[in-house]
Amino acid sequence: MSGDRSVTLAAVIGAHGVTGEVRLKLFGEGVESLRRFRAFNDSTLTLQKLKDDGKGGAIARFAEVRDREAAEALRGTALSVPRAELPALDAGEYYHADLIGLPAVSSDGEPLGTCIAVENFGAGDILEIERPDGKRFMVPMNAAAVPEWSEARLVILAAYAQS
Repeated sequence: MSGDRSVTLAAVIGAHGVTGEVRLKLFGEGVESLRRFRAFNDSTLTLQKLKDDGKGGAIARFAEVRDREAAEALRGTALSVPRAELPALDAGEYYHADLIGLPAVSSDGEPLGTCIAVENFGAGDILEIERPDGKRFMVPMNAAAVPEWSEARLVILAAYAQS
C-alpha cells in the first residue's frame, strides 16, 4: 500500500483545562494506537503526554501548545502520521486510508466507481462508492459483499452494486 500519504488517527475537539492540554476524538483502536507516535502533522506537533479520558477519547499535551488559548486554536485539527509509520497488518486486515481512492468493479467486471469513504456505525465497516455519474451507494466491507480486494481495486458482488 502507498506509504506516502497521511493517515488521520485523531482530531482535537477542544481545550482541556488552562495549561494547554487538548481533548481528542480517536479514530483508531483507542489511546494505545496513538502512544507509538511522538510527532504528528509533519512533526509540527510533538506529543508529550497522553491519557485516556475514560469516555472513548483522550487528553493530550503537545510541546508546542502552552496555554488554553493555543489549545482552543487547535480545535478541529486532524492529527496525522505518514502511512508508512503505521504497523504492518495481518492478512485480511486493512487501514481505511488504504481503501479510500480504490477503483471498484463488480464481480461481473463492470466498473462501478471509486471508494470515497469508509464508515462504521457499529456493525462493521461500510464502503461508500461514488459512481462516475456522481451517484453513490454503500456496501458492507465483508466477504459476502466484497469477495476480493487488493491495493489495486475492490471487487463488489454484482448483487450489492444494484442501486
